[in-house]
Amino acid sequence: MWLLNHDSARAFELKMLKEIGVGEIFTPKSYPAEISFRSASVSYEEDAHLTIPADDLTVLNSQDWYGQPSQAAWDIANRYFDACFFTLYKPQAFSSLTTRFKGALLWRAYGQVQGVNHSQLLDALTQQLGNKTLQRLGDRLWFAQAHDHLHVNEPPILAKRKLDLPLGMLDTTLREGWRGGDGRIYFLCPDIGQNAHYKSVYQEFKKQLGDLPHAVAGSQAVETDADHVLGYVTAEEHARNMREFRVMFYHSQEKYQIHYHPFEAVRAGMPLVFMAGGMLDRLGGLNLPGRCATYAKAREKLKRLLAGDTVLQQQIADSQAILLEAMAFKSKIDIWREALERVRSHLSRHHHDNMERSLIHVPRCKRIAVVVPLGYRGGSLRGSKLLAQALQLGAVQNGQVVEVTLLHLDDPQTYTHTEFEDLPPSIKTRSFKWRTLKADEARRAMRYAGHTHWEPRSSEYLVVDDGIKQLEDCDLWVVVSDRILRPLLPLRPVVHMVYDYLQRYVPILPKGADKPFINAARLATQVWVTTEFTRQDALQYAGVNAERVAKLPMLAPAFVAKRPKNGALPLPYFVWTTNSALYKNHEHALRALKLYYDNMDGTLDCHVTGVNTQKLLKQPPEHLKHTMAWVRNHEQLKRRLHWDGELPEDDYQNLLESSAFLWHAGRIDNDTFSVVEAAGLGVPALSSDYPPMREIDAQFGLNLAWMDAGDPKAMARALKDMEAQHLARRALLPSAEQLASQSVERLATTYWKAASECL
Repeated sequence: MWLLNHDSARAFELKMLKEIGVGEIFTPKSYPAEISFRSASVSYEEDAHLTIPADDLTVLNSQDWYGQPSQAAWDIANRYFDACFFTLYKPQAFSSLTTRFKGALLWRAYGQVQGVNHSQLLDALTQQLGNKTLQRLGDRLWFAQAHDHLHVNEPPILAKRKLDLPLGMLDTTLREGWRGGDGRIYFLCPDIGQNAHYKSVYQEFKKQLGDLPHAVAGSQAVETDADHVLGYVTAEEHARNMREFRVMFYHSQEKYQIHYHPFEAVRAGMPLVFMAGGMLDRLGGLNLPGRCATYAKAREKLKRLLAGDTVLQQQIADSQAILLEAMAFKSKIDIWREALERVRSHLSRHHHDNMERSLIHVPRCKRIAVVVPLGYRGGSLRGSKLLAQALQLGAVQNGQVVEVTLLHLDDPQTYTHTEFEDLPPSIKTRSFKWRTLKADEARRAMRYAGHTHWEPRSSEYLVVDDGIKQLEDCDLWVVVSDRILRPLLPLRPVVHMVYDYLQRYVPILPKGADKPFINAARLATQVWVTTEFTRQDALQYAGVNAERVAKLPMLAPAFVAKRPKNGALPLPYFVWTTNSALYKNHEHALRALKLYYDNMDGTLDCHVTGVNTQKLLKQPPEHLKHTMAWVRNHEQLKRRLHWDGELPEDDYQNLLESSAFLWHAGRIDNDTFSVVEAAGLGVPALSSDYPPMREIDAQFGLNLAWMDAGDPKAMARALKDMEAQHLARRALLPSAEQLASQSVERLATTYWKAASECL
């Protein structure tokens, strides 16, 4: 697999691979629409030589190989291909490739500029975890350098993996036809409006030589108002420019990077004036008359050539052909053959070793930690348990052995010893405390963990103090919510399961208090959400890269009705499940209840359940004190409202199953379990109408009744309508089979696949 799209590199390297006996090569059929891919194109030529089935090729051709190809695509790749050429582009692409492809990984290194080496680039793409990544990949990764000295600028862990695959030109034959009739300097410098490096190159050229007649070629991301900037030109126009311009000036003094166009100028017969100290010196340019140690010398030679000095022009043209010798195709064949033989030999040994190892060694199973970062109860805690179950079930369904551990705060007041008895025995639990590390402690901890280049970007970091190994025994951390006040020390990949961004819509936090939560999402390996509404919030509000946001189906437990379906009528009450949070819409809900009883002769009592609801009336939180003051003095509400508090699960289900309907009066939260649970128990629900609830309604086929949570009168009317219609609405509830289609067992594979992408 040659997962690049560069025109000139493809022409040279694919012919070289065929020359040394590689019969089948796959190339990508798309690339990012970015200015950095200005020399890229797509070619289908190699498809005709591939012997893989057409359906499999269709899958491969449809993938974004610069993003996150599907697991199905990687399965096909592993079935047919032995080695993969790639360059670094995005973290997600690199992670996907290095974790999914099982063959040899040839990191195609063409050089770097401005003192940056490839290892530093990898660090930038992996959040400073490049060294650990290289250790993980081991001898499966090759540093496939295009120039034989690039490795000297790399740390030993990468340099020792060097593989010489020199870059060259297919055709180095000197061409006739150069005329030089356009008396200007031809200077190639793309993207001068946006790219900081090329902008500085352009500014230096203008400073030193800008008064001389010149034209600037190269694709530009934004238009410039300078007449001398040519911008994008066609291949025919470029060839004509090579024939017509008087001289090319090449600026680069980089020791670890070279461009293609100086060699094109030499091949075309155009005189090349270039700065000393760059890679052209290594390729035969040290003693050439076009070489210039200073810009003053470059100015002198350029002025002579522009003035028509044929003697200097001939001296340069006659001598510079030596540069093409270093690029000749035939001179590279044996080097490539020897290098690819090393790869082939290693693949053979690796396959043999794996066969032996599989007979005598049982690898350690992967371990996933589901971390409950706060003292969550109710639906949030239940969701954490379901998540843990889905991950383990999904692994089993896909033939994998995984240990899943659910971590909760070491807080006996919040979690009793019986709190997690409803989990399957295969899911372990572990208590923990958060511990804060200062920046220097964090650096030291990361060094001990093998991340030798990692540097702190925050003054403090959080670690999980579980009394064992600070969770280092787990390979992936899935944190339920983004509610952490400091960055997690990135000892392992981190996923945040984010159900909503309430603070965007309800003022539940002081200004700026959400910054740590947003940062947590941005630093995560992935962010998982369960509704499109929250996915859009993750993109637009939290600013998470779209490729790192995964939308997964909502999980809900299986609820089985306990009462026999013998036609017994429900009791005269409905259940309002809530808690004391600001977004639960208590003010509007209570005013709606007042109208329902006072103005509409409501006949159904209301049982209020949920965490801390037994205290709402007499010990309300600050934001409800005024509301509860008038509620306490309202005779109807005092008599008809029953503040039951957080009930044991069996008691709550008995209460709900005997009710007329469930009332969900919150404004924006993903209050999912209550309405799904009600449907499972044969009870209809009246819900506030907002996008996440519409999505939940569609997924589970609940046929909810709707109301406007911003209008107490409309809420009261909806309650009265539900009083009259609740029996009829039972016929609209989903069947047991419909609900079973959305069970944890049915959805577990989706969760496992999302997790496996991060392992």
